[in-house]
Amino acid sequence: MNPTNKKAIVLFSGGLDSTTCLYWALDQGYICEALTVGYGQRHERELQAAREITQRLGVKHSIIRLDLPWLKTSSLVDPDQPIPDVPVEQIPDEGIPSTYVPGRNLMFLSIAGSLLDAVGAQAIIAGPNAIDFSGYPDCTPAFFSAAAEALNLGTKQGVCGGIQVLAPLMDLSKAEIVKLGAKLKVPFELTWSCYAGGTKPCGHCDSCKLRAKGFEQAGVHDTALD
Repeated sequence: MNPTNKKAIVLFSGGLDSTTCLYWALDQGYICEALTVGYGQRHERELQAAREITQRLGVKHSIIRLDLPWLKTSSLVDPDQPIPDVPVEQIPDEGIPSTYVPGRNLMFLSIAGSLLDAVGAQAIIAGPNAIDFSGYPDCTPAFFSAAAEALNLGTKQGVCGGIQVLAPLMDLSKAEIVKLGAKLKVPFELTWSCYAGGTKPCGHCDSCKLRAKGFEQAGVHDTALD
């Protein structure tokens, strides 16, 4: 599909990966609408990042909030749970960590599909990565392929014209994502990846460690640390 004049819903957290996806989509010629979902995260810092980045780009941005009390099984939602702190080389071996949010990407893609159907878009773009990640089952190629099939069967746009569910970072290492972001002139200093919130990244959570590894391997300075 030639993306020129095609509209896309970009699932957008304000983090490194989703921001790189948004810049990639714009570079590809998509007319983008960003969708951010608040699901009770233990901090608002990533939502602030999402607002700042979309405002800079002049991209339409919707923030919706979910109030699902059972999501507190995740340490990303329950502030009383500790966030895992393991060596970066052990992250692939820790199994599904406590930061896993039950059904998060399943919910996000369903909501994005509803918005897509309502506004007449043709694609959903998301930033999962199955190389340097924490082992979440909803960040895999198999899951996204199945979700795309369901969206094409269960929406008006899917049945009448087809929906693409694009995950351009799925098979990239974190270093490759950083290099792509640098090429696209992503404002790294505006992005937020840390699970803990605060004014500066904690440096201890999986997300901080994987991000640091990516910037180091890419030979790029992370301006979010300035």
